[in-house]
Order: sequence, then C-alpha cells, then structure tokens
Amino acid sequence: MLSTVALILSVSSLASASLQVGFYSSTCPSAETIVRNTVNTAISVNPGIAAGLIRMHFHDCFVRGCDASVLLASAPGNPIAERDNPINNPSLRGFEVIEDAKNQLEAACPQTVSCADIIAFAARDSALKVGGINYDVPSGRRDGRVSIGDEVPQNLPAPTLNADELVNNFAQKGLSADEMVTLSGAHSIGVSHCSSFSKRLYSFNDTFTQDPSMDPSYAATLKTKCPSPPSNTDPTMPLDASSPIRLDNNYYEGFINHRGLLTSDQTLLNTQSTKEMVLTNANYAPSWAAKFAQAMVHMGSIQVLTGSDGEIRRHCTFVN
Repeated sequence: MLSTVALILSVSSLASASLQVGFYSSTCPSAETIVRNTVNTAISVNPGIAAGLIRMHFHDCFVRGCDASVLLASAPGNPIAERDNPINNPSLRGFEVIEDAKNQLEAACPQTVSCADIIAFAARDSALKVGGINYDVPSGRRDGRVSIGDEVPQNLPAPTLNADELVNNFAQKGLSADEMVTLSGAHSIGVSHCSSFSKRLYSFNDTFTQDPSMDPSYAATLKTKCPSPPSNTDPTMPLDASSPIRLDNNYYEGFINHRGLLTSDQTLLNTQSTKEMVLTNANYAPSWAAKFAQAMVHMGSIQVLTGSDGEIRRHCTFVN
C-alpha cells in the first residue's frame, strides 16, 4: 500500500520544452490552488470523480493531443464531438468539475488559464487526493478548436487489445511499453461497463466459453452482476475490487490472482514482454508511484498547443 504521505516529485524535465512549471505564477498565482480546492471538494462528495478526471486527461491527450478537445460540446456542423462518441459518453465523468474550476478562474483571472491545463492539474490533484501521488505539472497548454467524435476510436486503445497492440498504440503517442504498463495502474480506481468485458465471461474467442485466464470464482461473481449479451442493461463493476477508490499498485496484484477485469488488463501479465513490468509494479509500490507521476507528465506533453497556437477558451464547452 502507498503511504498516505504525498510523494513529491519534480519531473518537469520530461515534459515538452514549451511547457513550464509555474507558468501562471505571475499571471494567475491562484490558478493551481483554485483547481485543487475544486477537485478536493468534488472527490470528497463523490470519490469516483477522481478516476473520471484522470481518465479524462488520458482521453484528451490521446486524441489531438492535450488540447481540451474532449471538453467541446457537439454543435451544428459538428454533430458528434469527442465527448459524445459512444466510447466517451456516458463513461467519461467530471466535466462539471472542470467547468466549476474554469468559472472560478475566469472570475479571478479572465481568459488566462486554459481548459487543457485545468484538465492536467485536475488529474494530478486527483492522484494526490486518492493515492498520495503528487508531482509538478508543467503548464502553458492552449486549447484546440476542433473536436471530432470519429477520431476517438482511431486513437484510444480498446479494452479488448492484447499487450502487443497496446504497446503499439502507446508508441504512436511517444510513450514506452513501461509507461503503458505503469499508466494502466490508473485502473486501480474507477469502474467499467459489463459490455467491455462480458465476452470474457460468456463467449471467449466466440466459443461460448469463459476466458480460462480469469479466476473462476471471480468470473462467477461477475456473472451475478453482468447479464449475458445481448442485454438491455449495462451495469458497471469496479476495475479493482480490492481497493476501488484508492489509487495504488493493488491493481497489479489482481493480475497475479487472475482477476484482471479487462482483456487489456490481464494480457499484461500473460504476455512475456510486459510480465516483468507488471511483477515489478506489483512488488514495489513507491517505484510504481514515482513512475506513474513521470508517465503522467510525459503523457501531458503529447502534441500540446503553445505560444500563439489554439486559444484560451472563455468556456470549456465551446470555442471563443
């Protein structure tokens, strides 16, 4: 288990040279405090929001880079934005937290802090609140003006991918295999809809059998909650039943016990090229936490807009 004492790391050297820690120190000194207080309040009311905010950062950065395009609402001429693609809707959560923080920031420092930076701050603050993991967030991102729902499945990894496919997907974003395995630890919090893993329970490899890599007792429990497809209902299950609201390395222990929920989870232990990474993360909690912080910073630098590119939105849900 991670210590409740915050892990303070300075990992800004991993970020884009265009981003800077303390970017708003003179233009909006209260920026990060406002976001942190907003996030802490929201998580205190609903701990599940932490998983949503971390996942939002990931879903934003993997589609068009970290430009807050995931926040833009569908509009005439663009009827399906990223947030309304079935992969994101209704699974993404925390939009109201970002909007709350943005409204406060616009009152304190009008048109100064980007929505993209708010997402990055909120993900870090979520990791601190539920996992004791803290790190410096280089900022200075600007917001994009385009959001296309069809680009979501082209860029985000599906929950059915195997380890080699996941490595390739993350490599396309400039992230290493070890960073992929490390960032997957975010699945120690949050939930997944049954439809994302029901084939493992009822029709593995289209043979109407159960995935042999899943613990039978765990599968039996899941079947009591998840109906056989097709179904009119799609309940959710914790991604890590052992500590569903604590960001920690127990997620990897689940693999070892054959209790990885998604194909894309369990495959990391079942594949030789990633197996040792899983075992290392399972056995060394402080090391995993440090690597998680570093990987989050690196991910936060994917295809960022800086300088005169993009804009600083007044409202996160639509362009200026």
